[in-house]
Amino acid sequence: MRSTDTNLDTHLAQAGTSPDAETGALAPPLHRATTFERAPDGSYPNDYVYARQGTPTVRRLETTLAELEGGPACAAFASGMAAAHAALQGLPFGGHVILPDDVYYGVRELLDTVLDEHLHYDAVDLTDLDALDAALRPETALVWAETPSNPLLKITDLAAVADLAHEAGARLLVDGTWTTPVLQRPFEYGADLVLHSVTKYLSGHSDVLGGALLPRTDDEHFERVRSFQQTAGPVMDPAAAWLALRGLRTLGVRLKRQCENARRVARFLAEHERVERVCYPGLPEHDDHAIAERQMSDFGGMLSLLVKGGEDAAMSVAARAEVFTRATSLGGTESLIEHRASIEAPPTATPDHLLRLSMGLEDADDLIEDLRQALSD
Repeated sequence: MRSTDTNLDTHLAQAGTSPDAETGALAPPLHRATTFERAPDGSYPNDYVYARQGTPTVRRLETTLAELEGGPACAAFASGMAAAHAALQGLPFGGHVILPDDVYYGVRELLDTVLDEHLHYDAVDLTDLDALDAALRPETALVWAETPSNPLLKITDLAAVADLAHEAGARLLVDGTWTTPVLQRPFEYGADLVLHSVTKYLSGHSDVLGGALLPRTDDEHFERVRSFQQTAGPVMDPAAAWLALRGLRTLGVRLKRQCENARRVARFLAEHERVERVCYPGLPEHDDHAIAERQMSDFGGMLSLLVKGGEDAAMSVAARAEVFTRATSLGGTESLIEHRASIEAPPTATPDHLLRLSMGLEDADDLIEDLRQALSD
């Protein structure tokens, strides 16, 4: 990426590109090599040893993401959950973690199973700062934030939560998967770590599995993250990194369309007689609309709706969708609809009549008409 004072859209359009030194090609080459030649004296003059320690393609993605997010470093992983595992694995044994009460279920499951003897946690409504303050302990090592949250789209005041976490001696990690560096800049509000599921908006085409973790400072905790990455080996494949770099170059324009589609769909659903509630921070009636407006540049491409009539009614709406595809995940070019509670590991607090929508790049009128017919009796 070129080091200039141009705006983020310009950086994204050129993300990870520079003329190849050997050929002049603008598209970066894909390096699949797993091992690299040593010099006669035993050194590694090109700074590459073995694929678990890094490859040119993965390192290009890490450098690009660090520049976009405004941090000093990045560690790329085989999945978003691998990045989450590394972030938590790097905490002191016996440490305490605070999760949001509305959070991606996989993070809670990770703490309940794989890390249950390493860490303990409490789930807290991070929109209630008094509740967070009461939950913080001397051994609290990390506060984990999602904003907007998954799937209820609660909004966390990042600056206020960062202040409370730091006063207690804890780090703040922000899962930036739904917002990307385009819509929200967690480091500017005091976050210590930013996590991304690269699978989602960053790659943007539903064909990459990957994750990334970025620190505000390259400190001891991040050194442990790097050690875990390289020793345990949950590293990103170079082909996935190459595809993610390609996806980044259209992130800005994709998100603009997805945000606009979400705004229009949310307004339509908010007025529909069969919809109990729309969870979308871009609606003025959202409880934390003002906070979202302050710390986000736009309100994102995700929303949820609660369908009147309970679980059967919600499942019926999803079943009748034709333009929306019934599938897990988000952030791709195609719009997705999902009955969220039925995929989450029990126990789940997700309402059984909630449908989560991920906006794609389709025409908004087609999306609205599809939901209109799916909601019809």
